[in-house]
Amino acid sequence: MQNAIIFGTFGLITVMIGAIAAYMYRINTRIAGMNKTLDRQFSLIVKMQSVLKNKYATNVVAENAEMIYQDLLQNLIPVMAAIDIMPRNTPEHPLWRALGGIMDEYAKNPFALEKLRRAIKLDTEVARSIDNYMRRADSFLEHLTQSEPDGLLSNTFTDGLLGQSLTFFAQAKQLATQTN
Repeated sequence: MQNAIIFGTFGLITVMIGAIAAYMYRINTRIAGMNKTLDRQFSLIVKMQSVLKNKYATNVVAENAEMIYQDLLQNLIPVMAAIDIMPRNTPEHPLWRALGGIMDEYAKNPFALEKLRRAIKLDTEVARSIDNYMRRADSFLEHLTQSEPDGLLSNTFTDGLLGQSLTFFAQAKQLATQTN
């Protein structure tokens, strides 16, 4: 009888240990599932933070773009007046209309480069405006290159009217300094 009590107690303890082990296994499985979920959540939060950071940088550039555009345009006005070029008649931003007018005139009449060269050489205000425009446009492109990871926006500006105008103005400036 004593053996039956011992075996019964031992059996009961074994069953309880088995139940506790099964319960602990179930809790451990749930904790592992929660860890996976938390890891996924953390990964998503990091991705969201990266996307928001990139959008914030883009929004800052967009908000400051109008000031930059106006600054560049102020430097183009004396140049356009000196070489007698009108802006494009389009619904674009005034800066792009002005640059488009300059580049359209140069495409139609290569003598526009010679007119600009003379204006740079003879008029210090035009030379100063060209220098300011080139410096500010270069710093704008550099800022875009540094702040945008994929470079799509900076390449668009470099390949577009801004980059073309920088090349045009650099050629005219170089010709003005070479010929005495």
